[in-house]
Formats: sequence, structure tokens, C-alpha cells
Amino acid sequence: MIKTHSFHIPIMGIGYTIDTPLKVSQYGIDSVISLIDDILLEKLRKMYCDKFEIPYNEITEKNEDFRAKRITSYLNLINDLAKNKFEELKNATIEKGNEIKEYFNMLPFSSTIKQEFKSFTAKYFTLNEIENWIKDNLSMGSIDVNIMTKVDKDNYTKKEKLPVEYNDAHAALRGFANSDLKSSIVLSAGMNPRLYSYMGQFEDFYPNEKGEIKKKIVLKVSDYRSALVQGKFLAKKGLWVSEYRIESGLNCGGHAFATDGYLLGPVLAEFKDNRKELIQIIHEILIQALANKNRSVPETELPLKITAQGGVGTAEEHQFLIDHYQVDSVGWATPFLLVPEVTTVDDSTLNKLIEAKEDDLYLSNISPLGVPFNNLKTNTKDIEKLSFIAKGRPGSACPKKYACLNNEFTEKNICTASRQYQYLKIQELDKENLSPKEYQAKYDKIVEKACICVGLGTSALLAKNLDRKVEGDGVSICPGPNMAYFSKIMSLKEITDHIYGRSNAITRTDRPNMFIKELKIYIDFLKNKIEETKVSVTNKQEKYLFAFVNNLKEGINYYYRLFDDLKNTFEDRKSSILSDLDASKKTLLVLNVEIENLSITQGIAAIRIPETATFSPVGK
Repeated sequence: MIKTHSFHIPIMGIGYTIDTPLKVSQYGIDSVISLIDDILLEKLRKMYCDKFEIPYNEITEKNEDFRAKRITSYLNLINDLAKNKFEELKNATIEKGNEIKEYFNMLPFSSTIKQEFKSFTAKYFTLNEIENWIKDNLSMGSIDVNIMTKVDKDNYTKKEKLPVEYNDAHAALRGFANSDLKSSIVLSAGMNPRLYSYMGQFEDFYPNEKGEIKKKIVLKVSDYRSALVQGKFLAKKGLWVSEYRIESGLNCGGHAFATDGYLLGPVLAEFKDNRKELIQIIHEILIQALANKNRSVPETELPLKITAQGGVGTAEEHQFLIDHYQVDSVGWATPFLLVPEVTTVDDSTLNKLIEAKEDDLYLSNISPLGVPFNNLKTNTKDIEKLSFIAKGRPGSACPKKYACLNNEFTEKNICTASRQYQYLKIQELDKENLSPKEYQAKYDKIVEKACICVGLGTSALLAKNLDRKVEGDGVSICPGPNMAYFSKIMSLKEITDHIYGRSNAITRTDRPNMFIKELKIYIDFLKNKIEETKVSVTNKQEKYLFAFVNNLKEGINYYYRLFDDLKNTFEDRKSSILSDLDASKKTLLVLNVEIENLSITQGIAAIRIPETATFSPVGK
């Protein structure tokens, strides 16, 4: 089938794209379902079974391997329902011609299938021939899934620890592997060798002689080296990475996996320059591994996609990524939170997103995973958290336990956002005999963690009016900084028109270029890192800070060359872009001096002679 759209909808939180494929796949749009919360998936499965009058058999925690089975059952249901909608669309050319028009109207002008349809209908006029052409050529969007590889907690039956294959990420992988889907699994949050090795147990991840793979592997990465290392590791298992999904380290939604100052533009350029080498190196390893396993070896080189996402917000940026960096697709996430036809967001949270400005969107430390997390001020989960703190009972009851990854105090892992952990951590803090100021600073770091593994799914329950006895009503949401520039509810047609340049959904005129926005976020991130080292700086921290500065310097120099050489692209913003680069360069020079002074000052402090010291006469 011919690829239809040049954008895809990435994962958003836990519940925001939980049923997005059912809303967009019939239009040829790819989207991603999170597999973290099997409890949420089971609730939605029941809801959709009731809605479409499909027999429902509950999968409870009493069932063996219930997590994997819930995931498989939900994915099979969504797959069946989405296929039904797609078949209805293809078969409705006479009775519901508008739906076919909608399918083609949303496609970009450059779409091959759109041009072929126009050419075909110009030659043939019988409805039967047109209907047959549509049935043969239209394709569904892929129903992809996401696993955060590090969210892989151990599980127990009573007090007995279960084998590793029952860990959360392993069970989720098995749930997808056993499903009917022919799609991709997006692996994010870094490398998990044990999980990657486990994939080799499932036939659907291997290529056949024709190079076809039923279940493809997509790696979300922030730099080329990570892609190469992970791609090689999987290839040695006989597994091919079909797509490297490059995401901005900081100019994105959800968890932000900051690079050491490597900016998106230079990273994309490295992938573009080394694409053939990447394919060749990893393909050779794959072929050898498959031969060693006595498995089918593809007759031809396997296809590889390079895609990008993180902060893109205009049609010009979208097309530039495709044309200049030759990416195969561009991910659009945050703006789709304002498209109720696509994502599942409750009304109250939707209104907060509409009103959100730059200061309302910030990089927080609330995630129990210990990774910076994009957050929206005044979200109701944080308000709930603050109310618990005010009552002297900080922390969550931890009803779902998906982020139980800490064993600092207990043999069985617990979550740093849980009431249990925070109680134990505060008890430890009480014994340190700190000054009130020092105590408060450490206390605030302990209690700032929020129960996002529940909060990121609650909005779906609210929007669909489902039971929330376990979860409560607190909502966490994780839009990227780009949300500040979108300020109205949009239809699916309106957002696709915006993406393809047929209209403009941004009313503000001060939105910075996506590369400049990321650069400024990285500089702010560096400022915070410098601030953290002002009490004391180690050699390792010093090297990290100087490397960070040098990488940003190289990134800025790359952008100078890029924008100087560009013709007929970003012309109306080029002067402001170059001005922003000048300002960023000056700021970086100041920060570099600050790091140097920090090292010198603390070095002197380390050898400074105490005022109370006494000296012996020379020679005595």
C-alpha cells in the first residue's frame, strides 16, 4: 500500500491517545497507544464492547498472565473496530460519498495516491470502477503501540516474585506480540537489554524471505550514537529496527530525555549523512545473525525509516524537515491535544490547555522516574498533591504501582511518589540535623514527585464518564512548550489543513522557530545545571558542563551555516532567527565564563587557609 500522510501522531501520556487509532486510522493516519495501564485498557474494552454490542468477558487479576491478556484483548478489539470503520468507508462511495472526499481532502497536495485518484477519476466515470480502485488502493493508518522500556517493575503472586517475563514491560510486549495487529512497537526511554532479548521469542518480529515483518520495531532516540548501539544490539538477535524516531531532547511533550547539548538540527543532519552507513552496518549484522539462527534471510535489503518529532508547529517547519533532512514522516503531538476528534481529553483540562501560555508550561521534576517531565501548571493532580502535603500526609496511595522502581528502603520496590516512600524518606531527613533552609529544600524535593502513572490516564476516564473509584479525579497532563502557540479547539480537518499549509491555526505572530525554541530551552536547562553545582562542583560535573557548552556552541555554528545557506525557506523569519542565534551565543559565552569561575572559586575555597590556623616559625 502507498504511504498516505507525511505526519504521524505519537504517544501522548497514558490515556490521551488510548483510542486514537479508532478515530483516525480509517483516514490513513498512523497513531500510537500506550501499553502502560492495563487497568485502563480493560475499562475501555468493556466500554467499547457495550457500545458495539460485543460479548465481553472480564479479565481480572485472578486470571493467569492477566496483564498480557488484557493488552492483547484490547488491541484485538481496537483492530477489529478500526478495520470495520475502514471497510465501511471504502464501501460507502455511493451512499456516503462525503467520507471518501474527506479521506482525500485531508491528504497533502503532494500525495501520490491523491494525484493518482484525480488522474483515475478524470479517465473513468463508472462508479463500479471507482469503487474497485478505492478498495485496491486506500490504506489504513497503522495502529502502533508504545512501551517505556525502563518501566518494567517486578511482579509478585502474594509474596512470591514472578519470573522476569511477568515484569510490566515484558508482559506488555507479550500482549502486543500475541495480538492480531500488523503494526509497530515504539520503544522509548532508553535501552533495556533484557527486554530486547525477550523480543526474540516471538516469531512476528522476524523478517521473512521477502523482508516482510508483521510486527516492526521502532526506536525513539535523541542522537545517532544511541540509534547505532541499539540497532546493532537488536540486529545481533536477528531483529531489524524498521524506524528510528528522532525526538528533540527537550522541545517535546511528556518525559524529556535531554542530550548533552546536542541540538535537533545537527542530530538530524548526522542521520541524513550516515543513513546509508547505518543501514549497511546493521543489515550486515542482521543477515549474519539470521543465518546463525537458521532463519529465513531476506532476499533484499530491508527498508528503514527516519522520522522526527518535537516542537514542530508550522507547515513550513514540517516540509523543511522532509525536504532538507529527508525524513519519512514528522510527528505532531501536542497540538492534537486540542483536537477532540483525535485525542481523549476531559473538558476542564482542555480549557486549561487552550488558555496555557509559555509560563504555564514548564519542565518539572515531578516524575517518579527521575527524568525531567513537561508539565502544565494548575493541573488537578498537582493540586491534589499539594492538598496532601498541607494535611501533613504527602505522597500518593499508589493504587496502580506502575512506577514502583525504588528499593532504597524496602526489599520490594516502591514508587518515589508513594506515601510509603515519602514517609520513610522524610524520617531519614529528620535525622540529618539541617538548618531550616536546607531542610525545606530537601523536603520539597521529596514531596514534589506526583503520581503521574495514574494522573496521565484519568482524563480518559473523566471524558468517557467511567468509574474512577481507584484513580480519583486528579489529572496529570504533559504538553510540550509548543502548546503556548495553539489556543483553540480544532477539528481533524483543521489540524491537517494547518500541517499541510492549507490554513494557519496559529494566531500569534511571535512563535519562535522550532530550532530556536529548542536552543533556548537547552540554555535554560544549562543555567539550572550550573545553579545546582554552585555549592560544590566535582570534576565529573565540570567536564559535563564544559562539554554541554561546547556542544551547544557547535549547534549554534551549525544553525548559522544552515540559515545563511537557505533560500526561499524561513525568509520572513530569517533575520529574527539570526538575531536569536547572536543572543544565544552571547548568553553561552557568559555561562562558559561562569563555569570557569565556578571551578576557580571552588578550587580556591578548597585550599583556603582557615582564619583559626596557627603557623610555626620557618625552620622550626
